[in-house]
This record gives sequence, structure tokens and C-alpha cells, in this order.
Amino acid sequence: MFRIEAEVDRERRDLLRSRLLDTNTAASPVLRALRGTPAEREVPLHVWASDDAGALAGGLVGHTWTAWLHVTYLWVDDRHRGTGLGSRLLAEAERIAREERACAAVRLETWDFQAPDFYRKQGYEVACVIPDYPPGLTEYLMTKQLP
Repeated sequence: MFRIEAEVDRERRDLLRSRLLDTNTAASPVLRALRGTPAEREVPLHVWASDDAGALAGGLVGHTWTAWLHVTYLWVDDRHRGTGLGSRLLAEAERIAREERACAAVRLETWDFQAPDFYRKQGYEVACVIPDYPPGLTEYLMTKQLP
């Protein structure tokens, strides 16, 4: 017999994550080789742009893990869109990832109304399309190999 529950429980979440990590490490030579090395941890990577008044004009939030940069958020204030600021923020994050963290590739997610065309212009390719996620939208998983 099992008792099935649906509740938020951070302690059990952490236990589950730990056990899944152990299971994955035992099953994968690649993940096993990462265990105990600096590459095992996600390292935050944030890039910010401020305007002349010191207000936030844009920013990129992501992290590096193993040889990948994962861009979580990229945002530019409406007043600064079309100025190349988004490209500059992305290029700086890619530079840091490549030169300072030995990353070989980047991944990100974007919706159809956001910026898939912007990312294509930056050299990103669509790796996966998820239609109707959430209903009425399409999500794109995009990747780029860093030179």
C-alpha cells in the first residue's frame, strides 16, 4: 500500500532531488565524472545595463553549468529597444561564458511573441518547438554553439 499526496513539501523535495542526483550519477559516467568538481555546480551569470540616470535599462540572468550557458531571462526596457542593447547584453554573457567559464554552447527558451527572430539573428537555432505551451502560445528551445 502507498499513500499518495499532493502537497508542497520542501524537505521532501530536497530529499527527492538528492536521491535523483545519486541515481543519475550512478547511471551516467558523464555525471559521475562531474561529481565533486567545480563543473558540477551551476554558477550564476548576470549582465546589467543602466541608463545615464542609473535606472535599469536591461539585463540578462542566467547560469553556466558544465560547458553550457543557460539564459533564463533577457529583458530590455521599451525605451531602449532597437538600440542594440539586447544584442550587447547577450554578446557579453556569451563572451564571459566562453572566455571565463570555458562554455561551448548556449541554450534558452522563448515564446513566439517574444524574440525567436532576434535570437535567430544572433546565430541561435531552434532545437525544439512546443506548441500550445501555454495554450495559445508556442515555446521555442534554442541553442547556439560558441566559437
